Amino acid sequence: MMKYAPIAAIFFPALATAFLTPVPAKQQVRMMAATMAPHKTDKSSAVFEEAKNIMPGGVSSPVRAFKSVGGNPIVFDKVKGAYAWDVDGNKYIDYVGSWGPAIVGHADDEVLKVLNEVMEKGTSFGAPSVYENTLAKMVIDAVPSVEMVRFTNSGTEACMGMLRLVRAFTKREKVIKFDGCYHGHADGFLVQAGSGVATLGLPDSPGVPQGSTAGTLVAEYNNLANVEQLLKEHEVAAVILEPVVGNSGFIVPDKSFLEGLRKLTTQYGALLVFDEVMTGFRISYGGAQQYFGVTPDVTTMGKVIGGGLPVGAYGGRKDIMETVAPAGPMYQAGTLSGNPLAMTAGIKTLEILKRPGAYEKLDRLTERLITGILKEGKAAGHAICGGHVSGMFGFFFTEGPVRCFADAAKSDTAKFAKWHRGMLEHGVYLAPSQYEAGFMSLAHTEADVDATIAAAKEVFKTL
Repeated sequence: MMKYAPIAAIFFPALATAFLTPVPAKQQVRMMAATMAPHKTDKSSAVFEEAKNIMPGGVSSPVRAFKSVGGNPIVFDKVKGAYAWDVDGNKYIDYVGSWGPAIVGHADDEVLKVLNEVMEKGTSFGAPSVYENTLAKMVIDAVPSVEMVRFTNSGTEACMGMLRLVRAFTKREKVIKFDGCYHGHADGFLVQAGSGVATLGLPDSPGVPQGSTAGTLVAEYNNLANVEQLLKEHEVAAVILEPVVGNSGFIVPDKSFLEGLRKLTTQYGALLVFDEVMTGFRISYGGAQQYFGVTPDVTTMGKVIGGGLPVGAYGGRKDIMETVAPAGPMYQAGTLSGNPLAMTAGIKTLEILKRPGAYEKLDRLTERLITGILKEGKAAGHAICGGHVSGMFGFFFTEGPVRCFADAAKSDTAKFAKWHRGMLEHGVYLAPSQYEAGFMSLAHTEADVDATIAAAKEVFKTL
């Protein structure tokens, strides 16, 4: 019955000695709850109230506003390792990880060290640097589809460049995306886009001209027949997808679906594009394409390859990438692209990820977490399903299975909102939307995971 004793010692030091002798599990939980400081958010609320008068919705990115889960957002003060602290002094086990980049942990000491060294040389050159070459070679060596790469400043930028590239290379205009897949906020992709659009219940965004989306066709995820019908009816430049969906919640593809897309795009003369902004270097060192053994023609990347700094990239076969200026006629540029800070943080992050056992640890901890959450949810009588691939996970308040956005949309989002608030009050920070994936880091421990499951068990009882 000593399972949670180490957790109590970490989060409630005053109780450490009390847990040196065996105590029944239920009594342990009651003791932890009795000594837990009230979850105060006065300062967070004050900061957010001010922010609403100076930024749209009080945030710089929509999902941060907590609209789908209710209440005011938590305002962070600092992060380190697997943890975040808000301005009220509350500590959280963090499973958002800056939406994926913090795969080695927040503010990792090794990453900070090299960043400090490079900052002495400057923060932006606006000129070539050796750091770009080093990170580019690491990406090319790791990702099966990439023979050349272009760095950008965000995942959205990478996808914008990719969209222009596939059209320039094929001399076709139509592209196929999937219901609930998000590829950034460029006009051409804001069609049934998942992520923040789904979270906020928005229609296709106002301000997007009809002409911008006229070339975008939408198919159902995991539905090959639907894709083939569109390929028969239209001259398509590319089929673009998240190879593991993280923006409709967490949805895993059938491997046969990815294999089928590879065959169909080749057959109909279209390019296959994997948007690995979220999955790249997260579910395996070579991304989803290495994990599933299916190689696309073009790949977009971001998040992890910047080690916590703003970054994006797109890459692919050399003959395709040589269409990009200045090698070719397709124009795309960016003043801060390839800046030395992002490149250096990315280099060190990839070095850490390449060490033996890194992905085995991510997989082990994530499986422990999601298995525990699902077990406790079902034991409490809730309809719940979910899963993980390496360090990426998610679940839905529905019986499932969830294979596409239409399935995800059947989830009980009101129940998720209550669960999310309860977990916050128990010191666990999760994405404030049923339609977002969660992320594990190398800084998380088994004690963190067990504390999270224990909290989930208590919160499930209140729903």
